[in-house]
Amino acid sequence: MHKSTFTILKMDCPSEEQLIRMKLSGVNSIKKLDFDITNRTLTVFHLGDLKEIENLLSQLNLSSQLESTEKDEAVELDDSLNQKRILWSVLGINFLFFSIEMTTGLFSKSMGLVADSLDMLADSFVYGLSLLAVTGSTTRKKKTAKAAGYFQLFLAVIGIVEVLRRFVGDEIMPNFKTMIVVSIFALIANVLCLYLLQRDKSKEVHMQASKIFTSNDVIINTGVILAGVLVNTFNSGYPDLIIGVLVFIVVLRGSFRILNLAK
Repeated sequence: MHKSTFTILKMDCPSEEQLIRMKLSGVNSIKKLDFDITNRTLTVFHLGDLKEIENLLSQLNLSSQLESTEKDEAVELDDSLNQKRILWSVLGINFLFFSIEMTTGLFSKSMGLVADSLDMLADSFVYGLSLLAVTGSTTRKKKTAKAAGYFQLFLAVIGIVEVLRRFVGDEIMPNFKTMIVVSIFALIANVLCLYLLQRDKSKEVHMQASKIFTSNDVIINTGVILAGVLVNTFNSGYPDLIIGVLVFIVVLRGSFRILNLAK
């Protein structure tokens, strides 16, 4: 077994981690991948030489550079069963709250809730792709990523168009109470997801990536709650539209990253 460490200068968020994981998924010689997003490093535990791995990484244009390679016979390959259970749990929670927030967002006329629901859906896609990275074939992963990316892109564009329509049209007042109450429950759900993910002690970062996504969701939930408070304070629907468009942009950006996985 060999351990090779790469510096990847443009790996600054979990989307790049998923992009790399998908790109390397068909390399049979790879036994384990360890990501450190903070320090922008990837450690590959593999058999044989590095030529195929280096070529695939270079194709991603993420400024990858081999730092070191050495023999490491002591590496322990993690059992992924517990990780799968956790990922299935957080996927289920996110998809449930996507349904809740989308329904309540439409009824309460809150674009903030609708946008947050799509962010929850985007996270469900990420968790699903993480599961496929462990259990699925390369062809299946790419087809799933492509379908998920286009669906997310379609919804994000519709959301942004609706926000712009509301900005230039008659002001629509969302139900601020529904915004705040539903977002508080979504916040609790994301804190629960973060707790479940933190219980996994593995340094392998589809788990680390999932933790970062969920931490970002906590911030977004807080933003929607704040928007609800501002809607009530200023008797204006604009705070809801502003948080909505910001989250839709995040979802739109995520859809392009997911589509990159399908290439």
